[in-house]
Amino acid sequence: MTEHAYPVEVQPDFLEKITRAKPPQALAELIWNSLDADARNVSIRFGHNDLGRMSKIQVRDNGTGIVHDKAPELFRRLGGSWKRPGAHTNKENRFLHGQEGRGRFKAFALGSAAQWEVIYEKGGSLFSFDIFMSADRIREVRISSEAEAPEHSRIGVTLTIENLYPEAEALQGRSALQELTEIFALYLANYTSAEIEVDGNRLDLAQCVVSRESIALPDIVNDDQTYAAKLDIIEWKDATNRSLYLCNEDGLPLSRLERRFHIGSFQFSGYLKSNYVSSLQSKGTLDVAEMNPVIVQAADTAQEEIKKFFRRRSAEEAKSVVEQWKEQKIYPYRGEAMNPVEKIERQVFDIVAVSAAQYLPDFATTENKSRALHLRLLRSAIEKSPSELQLILGEVLRLPKRKQDELAGLLKDVSLSAIIGAARVVSDRLDFLVALEAILFDTGPKSRLKERTQLHRIVAKNAWIFGEEYNISVNDRSLTEVLRQHKKLLGEQVIVESPVKHISKERGIVDLVLSRTIRRHQAQSLSHLVVELKAPKVKIDRDEITQIEEYAISIQADARFKTEKRTDWTFWVISDDHGDYARHRMSQDPLHPGRIFKSDVSSIWVKTWAQVLEDNRSRLQFFQERLEYEADKGAALRKLQDQHAKLLQGVLDDPPQETADDVDELDDQTEIDPNENDFDEEDEETPVGP
Repeated sequence: MTEHAYPVEVQPDFLEKITRAKPPQALAELIWNSLDADARNVSIRFGHNDLGRMSKIQVRDNGTGIVHDKAPELFRRLGGSWKRPGAHTNKENRFLHGQEGRGRFKAFALGSAAQWEVIYEKGGSLFSFDIFMSADRIREVRISSEAEAPEHSRIGVTLTIENLYPEAEALQGRSALQELTEIFALYLANYTSAEIEVDGNRLDLAQCVVSRESIALPDIVNDDQTYAAKLDIIEWKDATNRSLYLCNEDGLPLSRLERRFHIGSFQFSGYLKSNYVSSLQSKGTLDVAEMNPVIVQAADTAQEEIKKFFRRRSAEEAKSVVEQWKEQKIYPYRGEAMNPVEKIERQVFDIVAVSAAQYLPDFATTENKSRALHLRLLRSAIEKSPSELQLILGEVLRLPKRKQDELAGLLKDVSLSAIIGAARVVSDRLDFLVALEAILFDTGPKSRLKERTQLHRIVAKNAWIFGEEYNISVNDRSLTEVLRQHKKLLGEQVIVESPVKHISKERGIVDLVLSRTIRRHQAQSLSHLVVELKAPKVKIDRDEITQIEEYAISIQADARFKTEKRTDWTFWVISDDHGDYARHRMSQDPLHPGRIFKSDVSSIWVKTWAQVLEDNRSRLQFFQERLEYEADKGAALRKLQDQHAKLLQGVLDDPPQETADDVDELDDQTEIDPNENDFDEEDEETPVGP
């Protein structure tokens, strides 16, 4: 059998693809070619025609040039480049950037004709030759014969690009110069002998850098291999695209990630440095780095560190202004921050408030009372959400839309808003537990607290005490309404034509039904928690247990509650004292104290308020310890009274005395954030059905 060998052809469309790039990135590739040839000086000049339009681009270097005998192979070959990843230059021992011979084709992102004038040394003499390529015959390279170089010639390469595309004009702008500075910043910092000049402007870090920071990142682990990682942050004087570059371990940018940063007005570039990036380059997979979960995780970590860095910078800048506000007594916080959450919250407030104040020309001359109100409004908005902040910035302070978005963006940071929001939830819940304990167990409030009109409604507004996974589906409604909501949660649109019958009386009203959807291995199922609340002065005994059992029996007896999807029912009756009958029933299951009945799909429990409070404290303990937060009973009761004033009438006849600072704090809150949680009788729907 005869065998034939055929060369693999590189098609024009592939060559056209690798010529595509934005002008600054294309020019950067050409500069890298010069630096990889050990050039100490790379000079870019723009030529113009009689109409003043840019007509040519020259990239001149003093590198080692190209040996004539090797030129055909170097320009004909794609891939297998002599510039292997991780290698260094022969003369200056600098890290090589390029590979696979693609860089020279970026000339055709700028113009359609490219000519390289080469001068190199051979046998102690200098020789010159030219290389020419054009976009319309991109698979063809023309190389002249070599000749002795003219006297006073210098070794190096001069690339001239002509027939420029209109996009190349962008290279004359300030933004292109800034982008090139960002790309070569770490290289020029590491190799101080190298110089790059663009149209008479030297890329000089000393003139355009505000600050530079290096931060150690967690090691990158992949396939049981560990790679060191580091982040360099350079803050610029001029506007940038706020880019995050993927770099090798020496800081050479090999790729750029598109990331959004909400850090105020700071201009910066981030450089994620790791030998893992080098390994991706050597495998040829760096072009799809944004699809690599290992890189994505490392980039997320770098992004978070960048945000932390500039939050600290913002706080430093804001410090002096904030000190003036404190002296003028218009700062909306009292005393020192008591825990890490308050510190973070104040830090964010300082950044936003100082930035907003700097943008308002009349803020410094406005009377203190007005400025204090503006600052309190900002504090309230920050505590709530980005949308609240944007409303204040736009409608009250009347900042331009761009500035509104920039400042509100500070709270769109997921981790930051989550920290503040979650921490405030935890601290509010710890306060609520302390206040609830006081009205349940302190002698005075306990004796005056009414079960249905007070305790029930306060607890209904804080149903999280029964578990985060539950949502209230029925509140103080009939068993018939329980059926309706049960069917609704199952996705069944049914009309309940006849009421659910209670086994012993005409109508049964359930205090609370809380529901959750559970994902099991085969299908979703429902779990309901039915709660019968009793004030702590009510002793749970035969009557109370009979009441909760009859609810369970009535539901189980009605066939309409049955469904193909599994439904679990849990029934609680809660108070804090028990009679002999209740204690006997509660002791029947030693492994589950308080459980008085258990079947395959239902269980009935007698719970104490002390148990409920302790369970919640246990869930919150981890966060409490890390927030260093200790709820104050007096402050907690004042907060509860403020939130539920209508519901607590007559319960707290003598609320704890307030200090002057407390009064100021409450005045601030009520002026900005009117209570929206008061419970009116009209708010409660009329029960449906019997």
